[in-house]
Amino acid sequence: MESAIINQIGERLNTAKSILIASHVRPDGDAIGSLLAIGLALQNAGKTVQMVLQDGVPASFHFLEGHEQVLREPKGEWDTFISVDCADFKRLGKPFESGRKPDINIDHHITNEKFGTLNLIVGEEVATAAVLTDCLPKWGLEITTPVANALLTGIVTDTLGFRTSNITPEALRQSALLMERGANLPELYMRSLVRKSYPAARYWGAGLASLKREDGLVYGTLTVADRKAAGYGGNDDADLINLISAIDGAKVGMIFVEQTDHKVKISWRALADGYDVSKVAKTFNGGGHAAAAGADIPGALSEIQPLVLKTTREMLGLN
Repeated sequence: MESAIINQIGERLNTAKSILIASHVRPDGDAIGSLLAIGLALQNAGKTVQMVLQDGVPASFHFLEGHEQVLREPKGEWDTFISVDCADFKRLGKPFESGRKPDINIDHHITNEKFGTLNLIVGEEVATAAVLTDCLPKWGLEITTPVANALLTGIVTDTLGFRTSNITPEALRQSALLMERGANLPELYMRSLVRKSYPAARYWGAGLASLKREDGLVYGTLTVADRKAAGYGGNDDADLINLISAIDGAKVGMIFVEQTDHKVKISWRALADGYDVSKVAKTFNGGGHAAAAGADIPGALSEIQPLVLKTTREMLGLN
């Protein structure tokens, strides 16, 4: 890691009094875990902290301490603004469209646009929570049990339970450290990755029924109508992409999720070595990693899906 940037961030946090922390829209486990971890750690250090997620914290992560503090938009004033696990400033959402950019930008996505004043981007880490696991002690911030649970949730979810190809011995050492600090791995693994609500399970059924396999590419589709029929309250894929990622023989997995605002959310997963899906996502103003990426594209599903499939096949040689 860049020690100079780490030291500068530590100095900024030391002098900060009122801190705003935010992460991306439709937050995943790493976004939520990283946000709560640094937020709780700073509160424990006597700082005034507000944590913001435009879409709130999904019910599946309500087991994490501090989730009830997360706001959907910022209130009042702050002297320091931190973004975590967000590669693109626009993905912080509508509450930040007309505001100032972050003073501190902490992330692990190689496609991060470095939109902060101080940018700590560590692409070799498996999760932003892994970056924070190393850095919080360097900033004089204690990893208590609630902080450890939040951090380990970020690592576990971003690696799909230590299953992604970028898992490293260092990530396992970080996870062991967090367990030593009190993190409950079995519980957070079950709650964040395994358990599903009844509506989410019905929603999965619609997505699985839509699956297609062509030239090593496996993809599914979830529509607004599917969500309504299942009674699913989210606007994501309920992590169905993780199941698609386990299909034997597939090289690349994708899920198309129709949104109510005339957009389509797309997730890519590289299921075999040699496929960099972040390059495809970047073509559509998205981002991510070689093995996992996403994009939100304006337009109708019927128009976007053929275009994205064609581009994916061409760029990854899946024809």
